Formats: sequence, C-alpha cells, structure tokens
Amino acid sequence: MADYEFPQDLRYSRDDEWVRLEGSRVTIGISDYAQNQLGDIVFAELPETGMNVAQGEAFGVVESVKAVSELCAPVGGKVIAVNESLADSPEQINASPYADGWMAVMECPDVGEFAELLDADAYRAYVAERDDPA
Repeated sequence: MADYEFPQDLRYSRDDEWVRLEGSRVTIGISDYAQNQLGDIVFAELPETGMNVAQGEAFGVVESVKAVSELCAPVGGKVIAVNESLADSPEQINASPYADGWMAVMECPDVGEFAELLDADAYRAYVAERDDPA
C-alpha cells in the first residue's frame, strides 16, 4: 500500500471524506487516499452556503483528469462556509487535502454521526483492504 497520510485527529467516511469536529461544527474534505486515486484535480463544485445536507447525501463534485467523483456528506447539517479558493485553485486539494484543500464547514446538530465514522486506524485498514488486489 502506498504511504498515505491519515491524521489521527480526524474521522473518515467509507466514501473517502475526512471530518474535523470543532464544537458543533465540522470541516469536511477528501482524504489523501482519495485525492491520490483521483489524480490531478481540475475542478471542484461545492455546495451553496445555507444548504441543508443529510448524512450520505451528495453535496458536491470533484473532477480530475481521470474521473468525476461525487462528494457525499459524512454527517448531516447546514453548510455555513465553503472553500471559495478552490474555484481558482482546485489543485490545493491534491497539494494539501487536510489543510488548504478543505471543502465545506457545516453546523452539525447530531455530533453522534461523527462518532459513527472511522478513526484513522480503521480507515487505514479499510484503504489497505481496497488497495490490495489480492
């Protein structure tokens, strides 16, 4: 398996999004594994501020030179901010998926959904399982 970065302070979805919990707010992006699988990202369509999104619902799209992939909300909530800089510089997702490449911040009324997500070790095992062709 390639050497992917999975910060321990984040939670991860089986759809390859990461989530950082700060009080009742969550910041969301795609994992290092996901950006690597997609290749060079050339476009990101993010949700509108104020949009309500249910857990598991598509809330945006990333397009790379290889594929178009939906972003699925790892938790439900109301979008309160989006990373506007990705419109002009979507490559930030590849260069810095956990910092400059964040996609949205949501107010999350049910932080219990956060607890249902995979921790870094469980996500690493999940990625290894998919990354291993055997």
